[in-house]
Amino acid sequence: MTISTDRFSRQSALVPIDRMKSKLVTVIGVGAIGRQVALQLASLGVRRLQLIDFDTVESTNVTTQGYLASDVGVSKVLATKLAIERIDSAIEIDMIIDRYRRSQQVGQVIFCCVDSITARSAIWRSLRDQVVLFVDGRMLGEVIRILTADSDSSAEYYATTLFAAAEAQQGACTSHGTIYTASIAAGLMVQQFTRWLRDLPTDRDLSCNLLASELVVH
Repeated sequence: MTISTDRFSRQSALVPIDRMKSKLVTVIGVGAIGRQVALQLASLGVRRLQLIDFDTVESTNVTTQGYLASDVGVSKVLATKLAIERIDSAIEIDMIIDRYRRSQQVGQVIFCCVDSITARSAIWRSLRDQVVLFVDGRMLGEVIRILTADSDSSAEYYATTLFAAAEAQQGACTSHGTIYTASIAAGLMVQQFTRWLRDLPTDRDLSCNLLASELVVH
């Protein structure tokens, strides 16, 4: 049996590793979806990751967000950083233990994984003119919505999804969720990234209802 020493060999036909090497990828919010996104990006081969979150790990996060029991009370950013280092210690990780703020320097590839429409709107207003890829993950129960902006037309469409907070469906993504829903959402978000890296069309609006076994792409 031949054993490969290149950990990327089995994905090389699907993921252009060279295009990721110089990119700083920012994950805003490392809760249910964001933590899974960060871990998948680390496994995928991103070399420079920036993690932004102000929160600490609670006991319920062990069940729904994939944190360890030993992480309870620890900053989510730090706990995620330590998990990433166990995947690949050579990854450069920039930790920002704070809310996202306009003054922060971020990458041109953004994964927006916050649980508030107000926060999403503020982040988008701040970054829309400087990012080249913006992927937003939303989750409530077993319903997932992934929105991707990487062109003028998709950016215009994304702006239409930022409705007023009063119109939002009751409940944040942290109020009802499962680890499997978060993992699927993260996978769909990361797959938009790999499509973009391969110059393939991204899905500007993808919805998945796990309970109803429905997948809709607009």
